[in-house]
Amino acid sequence: MSNPLRLLVFDVDGTLVDSQDMIVATMHKAFGELGVELPSRAQVLSIVGLSLDEAFAELAPGLDPAARAAAVEQYRLAANTLRAQGGDTAPLYPGARAALRALNAQDHTLLGVATGKARRGLDHICAAHDLDRFFVTRQTADQHPSKPHPSMLEAALSDTGAEPRHAVMIGDTSYDMEMGRAAGMRAIGVSWGYHPRERLTAAGADLVIDHFDELEQALARLWMEAQ
Repeated sequence: MSNPLRLLVFDVDGTLVDSQDMIVATMHKAFGELGVELPSRAQVLSIVGLSLDEAFAELAPGLDPAARAAAVEQYRLAANTLRAQGGDTAPLYPGARAALRALNAQDHTLLGVATGKARRGLDHICAAHDLDRFFVTRQTADQHPSKPHPSMLEAALSDTGAEPRHAVMIGDTSYDMEMGRAAGMRAIGVSWGYHPRERLTAAGADLVIDHFDELEQALARLWMEAQ
């Protein structure tokens, strides 16, 4: 009996790359341009993973739709400025590249991305860290509804032909866990990102890992349970 095709879909911010300083700095600039008080660092990081419109709705619920659209535009302008200056290349988390390389080398395993970033931001990160070779499907916030809607994962499954029971979402936020569950997939949370372990578990994580070195063993456990 041949092995089934397996799909692993990774979140980006807080999972593969440590982008917290860049996100907070960009939010600070966006709120400053609007003359609106910046939420705390913890509040800003708590919404990482949502689309920008949803993020600003959470951070500044008093903004009307026009002001929220202006905030989104200011964030994008600030991000573009940082990108042009070469100051927005967030570092990979320890072990991320080695894990991607090892998983990519496995027969019957495909890798993808589902991120709250726009396509331009994802392309920049992939180019800066030479990640293009790893991902056969890339889903971004400007193509889909915000997490935790399962649209991104449904598209990834369609792109690859993998079945939901043979697919896993890997991320650092409750939105990732909820999205994975909504798509009928398993979910692995990572503790080094922006939501605490308890929130990941409550949102449906099958397992939570503390380092990329633990990922292959966690996946082996899920594959065994799926048999």
